Amino acid sequence: MSLECPPAPPPPPPPPPLGPPPPPAPRRLYQTVAHGRTAVEGNYTEARVLLQQRESRKDLQWILVNEYVPSLIQDGPQCGLVALWMSAHLRQPPLSVDMESVVQTALNRGYTAQGEMFSADNMARLAEEVCGCEAERLSGGLTGHNAAAIITHLWGGQPVLIPYDEDFNHEPSQRSGHKAHWAVASGVLLGLEQGSLTQEQALPDPILPWLSLASDARCSCPVGSSVVREVYILAKQGKSLRYQLWALEGVALSNQQLRAMDPRRANDGNRYVVPQGGVEAGLAGQAVLLHTKTQKETRV
Repeated sequence: MSLECPPAPPPPPPPPPLGPPPPPAPRRLYQTVAHGRTAVEGNYTEARVLLQQRESRKDLQWILVNEYVPSLIQDGPQCGLVALWMSAHLRQPPLSVDMESVVQTALNRGYTAQGEMFSADNMARLAEEVCGCEAERLSGGLTGHNAAAIITHLWGGQPVLIPYDEDFNHEPSQRSGHKAHWAVASGVLLGLEQGSLTQEQALPDPILPWLSLASDARCSCPVGSSVVREVYILAKQGKSLRYQLWALEGVALSNQQLRAMDPRRANDGNRYVVPQGGVEAGLAGQAVLLHTKTQKETRV
């Protein structure tokens, strides 16, 4: 008597064909504008273009100091982290810092959930960790002694991280914090009384006859003296490849009135890291000076 094996079951049907990959997230307007473009490099190249486009008082002596920082277009609400990445390039001695490490460190420390940074104190702590340099948080507004500290810091070739309300053209505005944004300032333009600086202290710009460039060692910062009449900062932020020139007074006004998160963002279903006391406690009247020439151990 023979035993017959039952027939083998039919093979399973092939898996359904894979559908097309999901379409990439649509670019935001600022990403579209920046796509395919490159930043203008150099300490003074782009600054000269900006200055050629504006009217300057002829009765003042203008002097410019700037240390170039690279540009990076942000991906989502990463303006503060991008500004920190830009400023890290001024660290001395040079330090290679990639954007992924900045983001991951901020996430690991609980400073951010989506890339946002609503605390200047957390920004200072993060800067010290990723850059390995001292970070100093200013509070109480960006006028008076703090304005002098910012000018002196920029004059020394060191960056300042500044939160402000962003207008449609990325310039400072006053929207109660609903458009809170971060920028890095890397330069300063001062309008001084004529004759305030000698030819030994300031070198004539080779292109703009009315502009002077500070000589490295021989020109001390004139802040605190009565000769300073106008102050502008050169700043970059994560929605443009370009430098912008802003009056420090306008930046201070925008910075001081940061009070609340945009209600649409607060109710968009995402989690954000907001300090106790809200946006006002975390950002208003504050800025972060990065002492890029002073190494420091990470704060715990």
